[in-house]
Amino acid sequence: MSFVGKSAGITFVFASTALFSPVSSAQSTAPNPYPGGFVIAKSRFNNGAMRGQVRRAALGWRVQLPNGRWVYCRRSCSETLRVETIDFFESNAAGSGQLTNECGIFGCLDLKYPH
Repeated sequence: MSFVGKSAGITFVFASTALFSPVSSAQSTAPNPYPGGFVIAKSRFNNGAMRGQVRRAALGWRVQLPNGRWVYCRRSCSETLRVETIDFFESNAAGSGQLTNECGIFGCLDLKYPH
């Protein structure tokens, strides 16, 4: 290999790192949806509130339960923490799953039928 071939390879390496460095720096400065690494879950049934640690995992965000177990966040980490801990017995009626007990993008909508 001649000197020209080596210099062309070095030029390619420098050019490729210059092209991809803004992309990697943009990913590291992306806003964190959970500042401080914690979320607060407030009960819908006057059971109080709870704080849980949040971290990014390979498949999404995870929240830590009081027993130390990490679970993946579903709609939001605070709602997952609420349903899994402080409102566990109120929201887990027979036939309803965990995801159906979480409040959606419009908040907690309760349907009340007159008797």
